[in-house]
Amino acid sequence: MHRMLGLNGSPGTIPDVATGRMRSGSFSSRARLGARTSWSIAVAPGRGGAPLRPLIVLHGRGGDHRSAFGDQLGLDRFLAQAVAQGSKPFAIASVDGGDHSYWHHRRGGEDAGAMVLTEFIPLLADHGLDTRRVAFLGWSMGGYGALWLGGQLRSPTVAAVVAESPAIWHHAGDTPPGAFDDEQDFTQHAVFGRQSQLTGVAVRVDCGTGDGFYPAARDYARTLTPPPAGGFQPGAHDLAYWRRMAPAQLQFISHHLPA
Repeated sequence: MHRMLGLNGSPGTIPDVATGRMRSGSFSSRARLGARTSWSIAVAPGRGGAPLRPLIVLHGRGGDHRSAFGDQLGLDRFLAQAVAQGSKPFAIASVDGGDHSYWHHRRGGEDAGAMVLTEFIPLLADHGLDTRRVAFLGWSMGGYGALWLGGQLRSPTVAAVVAESPAIWHHAGDTPPGAFDDEQDFTQHAVFGRQSQLTGVAVRVDCGTGDGFYPAARDYARTLTPPPAGGFQPGAHDLAYWRRMAPAQLQFISHHLPA
């Protein structure tokens, strides 16, 4: 009903543009207990010269590294459009984090967050990217992951974090099954109370006002000093909203990440 009434805003459209080179591969992740972990790196067309810095994109629950690209979120096309319009270039890199890992250490030992920090970032360096500074962007489960991993790696290595429709909660009892192992796991990995870990990092928080995560995302944004970029617009927890926000988010990354 809300979408019929237009209360969630206009849907975003992936631009019809040529994309640059995309490299893909996989590795056996020790941090994910041997799981075959696939990844992709996208750059804008014709991009050469000095090594690019990476925007590390963390997918939502049920997604994988492919969710960031192509006819899903389309960030490779939004990047090509942004660079053609004058934005400073960077690379977009995404990796499998598991269906509901929530990008942190889980009971049993699997740790998708450690995979990103200790395996994927070194892999990006091996593929010629400048990982002395990185940025994170994620939506839903990945939005939480962007805040969590950005706070773990911290400034100056982390230049910027974009948390889109982040799956965050005030209380353990509010979380859905699978997000955290138990109340202790929630407490150990909550982003509320750890905002100071993002000191020196440029932060952007976006969430649709029709999204169930809006109240907690709004409350989190209010606790950050300085106030984050982004804001709260008509929108739901869906690709229509995430695609609509992509151009502004990539412009934000372009401003803060490149050398």
